[in-house]
Amino acid sequence: MRLENKTAIVTGGASGFGKGIVEKFIAEGARVVIADWNGEAARDVAAELGAEAVTCDVSKDADMAALKDAALKAFGQIDILVNNAGVTHLPAPMEEVSEADFDRVLAVNCKSVYLAARHIVPVMKAAGRGAILNVASTAGVSPRPRLNWYNASKGWMNTATKTMAVELAPVGIRVNALNPVAGDTPLLASFMGEDTPEVRAKFLSTIPLGRFSTPEDMGGAACYLCSDEASMITGVCMEVDGGRCI
Repeated sequence: MRLENKTAIVTGGASGFGKGIVEKFIAEGARVVIADWNGEAARDVAAELGAEAVTCDVSKDADMAALKDAALKAFGQIDILVNNAGVTHLPAPMEEVSEADFDRVLAVNCKSVYLAARHIVPVMKAAGRGAILNVASTAGVSPRPRLNWYNASKGWMNTATKTMAVELAPVGIRVNALNPVAGDTPLLASFMGEDTPEVRAKFLSTIPLGRFSTPEDMGGAACYLCSDEASMITGVCMEVDGGRCI
């Protein structure tokens, strides 16, 4: 029960890595608010696991303000924020990615972190404590070709994590990040361009441990970094990647 008596918000928590984090947090005693653009899926997962659900477009200021209000109404506090929601563009030469796709990647992967900080950091400052976890990617550490603007957005998240950590440490708020390699989640086909046994084998050949990141991998790492066991850890961008970035 490492997260007992703590309230957590997990964006993109209705599927993939986010759902794995939600499951682990609840198993460790946390009260969780699942925020997802797919409100129906969020409600289904919340009913299954015993959480609260909020329909939320993380790139919209009004939605993030409403998410904060919903969490405080449900539980009266926000101890943990996991900025997990993310999107990518299909693999393509950088100059061929559409402006609409570029704007969407930056809005969901980067602007959302700013909006979350704008609305939730004041709550944590008032309490004198908090843990923020940004889910970045190995793409931001060791970029792959043809995912240029996605890579850049995740590199931004790693830099944002470090600068947030430096600024917020004096007020008792820790900020860390996770850098997973791709997982067998709804986004996998988008990363690879196509999902075939041959493409999977080629992708897996670049991961020394020979497998994708799983939601359980992410849940375990997230639980540690957001728990009091990691009270001396801030500004860390932890690779959960089977050795991909070595």
